[in-house]
Amino acid sequence: MGHSDWSDAAFSARQKHRSATNTSAFTYDDYVRNTGAVKVHDQMNPHGVIRESRDSAAHPESLAIAVIFDVTGSMGSVPRVMQTKLGALMRVLIQRGYVAHPQILFGGVGDATCDQVPLQIGQFESGLEMDEDLGKIYIEGGGGGQVYESYELAMYFMAYHTSIDCYEKRGVKGYLFTIGDEKPYAKINRKIVQELLGDNLQRDLPLPEVIAALQERYNHFHIVPTNTSHGSNPAIQEHWRGLLGERVLMLNDESAVCETIALTIGLCEGTVDDLALGAEDLVGAGCDPNAASTAMKALTPYAASLPPVAHSAVGLLPPAGSSGDAGRL
Repeated sequence: MGHSDWSDAAFSARQKHRSATNTSAFTYDDYVRNTGAVKVHDQMNPHGVIRESRDSAAHPESLAIAVIFDVTGSMGSVPRVMQTKLGALMRVLIQRGYVAHPQILFGGVGDATCDQVPLQIGQFESGLEMDEDLGKIYIEGGGGGQVYESYELAMYFMAYHTSIDCYEKRGVKGYLFTIGDEKPYAKINRKIVQELLGDNLQRDLPLPEVIAALQERYNHFHIVPTNTSHGSNPAIQEHWRGLLGERVLMLNDESAVCETIALTIGLCEGTVDDLALGAEDLVGAGCDPNAASTAMKALTPYAASLPPVAHSAVGLLPPAGSSGDAGRL
């Protein structure tokens, strides 16, 4: 997947059309709620699939980026934020030269012990298809109420059910951002994996084993929104730090999640060596200054752990608001 191109003008036109017609971007979520037919969208079903990020003539050096968010309870706002700010995220990544050929996968996670749709996984996409994948997510809003969600299933899927050229051909790790305010379960339950993914495991897998396999292929960050009742819990924050160390980002406003993702990638790719300059990049790409400041704060501890790098950004897209190919709606 990921052979099309991103068109900022086409995305803006699509958003304006939705606004003018009072149409939701989350058409599948609306469908499920209107019909009561609760199931994972066929194209987001993780059972028996491998998600691929591939190089092509249009994208010779693809970079796999996965964003998988908790869709339970208060976390249901995150996919809507992602959809609204998708254009700004792509402008920062491409226009500011952070990543020349990003391919983004979106997914949703709930609680496999009680939710009807606990894991939803899209495709790695380069163009407007990523917006369409967001529209196929069912925002269940359930959860088990015991401060655990099945983030470990998302990690397992990314470790064992993806094939990415950036790593397999060039030895360059992709990115995984998981987002949620509760804890992952301590093990990958083989019966749940059999049911949801079709894998026949001989035993339950301890979470650290899966994280180790995942980190061979991906730079994995977990974003904890701290303005929720669970996210502000020190025990939950420390639990994640025990798993991922400094790659746990404490974000006090989930509306800044796109800015945080972009700035994190800029730091890791060496195109940002100063958070203040990175915040200027965000604002220059059309992001809200307050959101840029929030992202800076979330990344300050991680940035302090990195060695200094040269800052270089080469624009690859015209500035926001400029004219261009309107693309498809």
